[in-house]
Amino acid sequence: YIIEKLGLLGMAPFMIRLHYSKMDKGDCRAVLSKKYDPDDKSEAGVIVQKRQESVRKAVVSTNFMWGTAGTMSGLTWWSFRRYNYQARLVALPFIFYGGTFVGRMVGDMVTGRNAEFGRDRFLGSLPAKVYYTSSA
Repeated sequence: YIIEKLGLLGMAPFMIRLHYSKMDKGDCRAVLSKKYDPDDKSEAGVIVQKRQESVRKAVVSTNFMWGTAGTMSGLTWWSFRRYNYQARLVALPFIFYGGTFVGRMVGDMVTGRNAEFGRDRFLGSLPAKVYYTSSA
């Protein structure tokens, strides 16, 4: 529960979008706040439980992304301790940016997101809001 809260803090607070194609922080919070009966074996029950689990894994893996990026930046800062601050500042943004990619991979492995089925990941990436317009 606490790890999910920290993961939600690490996500972007809002999205500027023309149409709803991704889940933002509020959508993830809404999906994770719902309680489903674990004994419900109907098709709809299984789908919403798998979607919630996929969203949970994505949110928890966000912690690893930021943690790895921060750790790599800190180690770079420490390893450049004998150089002046300009040398540190040149390397730091590149290492931090690369650390986010490494952290995503680490987070996916730790949470088991890399081993989930494509269907489950697709369910977790579906937008929470869909607006239909009449086509005629």
